[in-house]
Amino acid sequence: MKRRLTCLIAFFCVLSAGCGIGSTGPVRAGGPASGLREPGSATHYARLYFVGPYGIQPATREVDAPTTPQQALDLLLKGPDAAERARGLITEVPLMDKRPVARAADGAVDLHLPVPVANMTGGGGLGLTQIICTAANARAADGRQPSDVDVRVYEKGFGTPWTIRCNEAGNIVPAPEPATSQGATG
Repeated sequence: MKRRLTCLIAFFCVLSAGCGIGSTGPVRAGGPASGLREPGSATHYARLYFVGPYGIQPATREVDAPTTPQQALDLLLKGPDAAERARGLITEVPLMDKRPVARAADGAVDLHLPVPVANMTGGGGLGLTQIICTAANARAADGRQPSDVDVRVYEKGFGTPWTIRCNEAGNIVPAPEPATSQGATG
């Protein structure tokens, strides 16, 4: 009886081992894998600032290479993409005859506005914050914190720039005054 049970178990094991699986080898099923980067390739992002239901909101976009402050501003000026609009993001950057120009300089950004801030729709406001924070974040790509990047704003018609920063919350704040040494008076 034991022998018969053992033979019966062996028979069912052999029978179930070939349960519908043929010996066809590998079969092509669709195209090659996509969405994965090649080993050693880097992923780069640009952080743009838009306006959302709760104020200024950062949006991160994948880009081909690290962006300069000007390249980031050019992306900002195109407005939010479809995914950003689906999140409720809009732009308050006013239309201008010329685009703002941003150049990285001395660990800072020199931002040249084509119009005075007072002439920007609504006095600048959120649109100006979008521009400044986007430029500061692009400059911060060299390892600095965006809140440590001075943005020197040059307004059309004014000779002297004013310096501002973008804090961690995405708000613009005056840059701290440079430390002055106090010498002995005599």
